[in-house]
Amino acid sequence: LSFSDLMHSSVCEKIMELLGQNKIDHHQRQVVILSQDSFYKVLTAEQKAKALKGQFNFDHPDAFDNELIKQTLRQILQGETVQIPVYDFVTHSRKEEFITVYPADVVLFEGILMFYSQEIRDLFQMKLFVDTDPDTRLSRRVLRDIGERGRELEQVLAQYITFVKPAFEEFCLPTKKYADVIIPRGADNLVAINLIVQHIQDILNGGPSKRHNGCTNGHSTPRQRRTSESSSRPH
Repeated sequence: LSFSDLMHSSVCEKIMELLGQNKIDHHQRQVVILSQDSFYKVLTAEQKAKALKGQFNFDHPDAFDNELIKQTLRQILQGETVQIPVYDFVTHSRKEEFITVYPADVVLFEGILMFYSQEIRDLFQMKLFVDTDPDTRLSRRVLRDIGERGRELEQVLAQYITFVKPAFEEFCLPTKKYADVIIPRGADNLVAINLIVQHIQDILNGGPSKRHNGCTNGHSTPRQRRTSESSSRPH
């Protein structure tokens, strides 16, 4: 399942909480979350200098390593264990370590531009767009960037006005038409979230929608736990 919009992470976390998956060991989880934010491209020295000044557009489709996203998704569809990059938002660089994601019945992939590329959005069985008002998106971004990424308020607001808002309107919002389900009010919309949770539980319990298995074109992700991890990073 794919999520789009800034409130997607809290919705995914709420889904995991209601499913009880966040209390299960990573090796045995039936539902896992991936984030588009893990797949930012490695910046050149010039781009990194701009990023440190808040002058690089991280909300543009070209900021993401879409080839790596496609490769990773295809590996997931084959039931493989995958290595996910770790991005450092303070230094604007990709870390040396990786996160290992094991095969699961359902994969939640969240990100503001997950529907922008047709090749990528066609890899999802269900597409959900989390729709929230601009004030909520801005306030959450300000709190996150100041609290978690050590940014100054003036820089956060300047970046929002210069890059984030225009990119949302140009690249993210038009992809709303590709969504199968639109969720207003984000994680506060418990009615919508409970419906999604029930759908996932049907998949996990082998119900009528088991054949979809959170994937695409009728192909399911094999529920096969690997004894060894991937030795190399997907390219």
